[in-house]
Amino acid sequence: MLRIHLVVFAIALVVLSLYFNGFFIPEPNASFKLPDAQALRKEALSRGLAPVPARWEEALEVVDNPDNPLTPEKIALGERLYFDPILSKDRTINCASCHILGEGGDDNRPTAIGYHGLPNPKHLNSPTVLNAALAKRQFWDGRSPDVEDQAKGPIQAPFEMAMTPGEVVARLKARPDYVESFAKVFPKEGITFDTVTKAIGAYERTLLTRGAFDRFLEGDDEALDEKARAGLHLFMRIGCKGCHTGMSVGGQSLQRFPLRRYNGLLAPTSVIVNDARYFAGFRWQKPRGDEPYPFPDVGGFHGAKGQFLFRVPILRNITRTAPYFHNGLVEKLEEAVRLMARHQLGLVLNDEQVGQIVAFLKSLEGDPVGYEVR
Repeated sequence: MLRIHLVVFAIALVVLSLYFNGFFIPEPNASFKLPDAQALRKEALSRGLAPVPARWEEALEVVDNPDNPLTPEKIALGERLYFDPILSKDRTINCASCHILGEGGDDNRPTAIGYHGLPNPKHLNSPTVLNAALAKRQFWDGRSPDVEDQAKGPIQAPFEMAMTPGEVVARLKARPDYVESFAKVFPKEGITFDTVTKAIGAYERTLLTRGAFDRFLEGDDEALDEKARAGLHLFMRIGCKGCHTGMSVGGQSLQRFPLRRYNGLLAPTSVIVNDARYFAGFRWQKPRGDEPYPFPDVGGFHGAKGQFLFRVPILRNITRTAPYFHNGLVEKLEEAVRLMARHQLGLVLNDEQVGQIVAFLKSLEGDPVGYEVR
């Protein structure tokens, strides 16, 4: 009898181990009734998603910085600096080299390339600058609180623009046009490294985008087709919105990645019908050993303080910012969605569900609004 009890206990331990290691993974029930547009909109707004304002007066209430008040003159100065290669050591690159406004606000490279063609030594992918002012954290490890502070990093990094604050100030002071502009915008400080990055940050605060999703949230029932609405519903129902929230649909927090690790020999094929969990079977998978990610650990970057904490990416224009993840090793958005579902939510999505979520993500595409700044 004792032997039977021991066997039962051992089986129970195995089952619990499989469960907590993700081998029983719930797949969202596909047989649900999609809420109508009004109900879906109400739910999205109640869960923290919000439209980007169409008018500057409304946008200003969202993006203005009390420590760097926005003015038309400051924004115009920041725009000049953003596109001026004077801020790079060899005068060949500018902010727009890695943050191309017509390409989703990034450079579409796996890793950023800077001064003399040097790649980022951590193999880091350039985050988008579009809507970055809506985020509470900047950089992959969230070390900067705002876009003004963030602008200081690339200018000084030896593998990016390779300048020093002193060199920046000296170059700009040698230009009478910049001396005049800074005197008007910053009459007390004039040209300093801080006023340079404040001007750039002011311009970046205007780089908000709008698309179909914003029109939907504002009341246009036809802005999203049925597939995109199903994707939005799934996005909220399975928990994506827990991290990808706010007007920027991300960028509000640091989160552990991966939250779940699947490094064993077995992985689930599929599971779950009508929300009832049950064992469905396994397929063989090559063991990953100690790899911290569901893809190769190229660059060795492990997030904030090496604790695998990363800033949640902004999903606006995500369809235009491939490749994905901090080291840019995932080319396809569909694969990124699958990896996030599996390793962050413990879910195995089928092709239809992935397609629905991608359809929703496409509704987040948009070009800079082009505000009439007053």
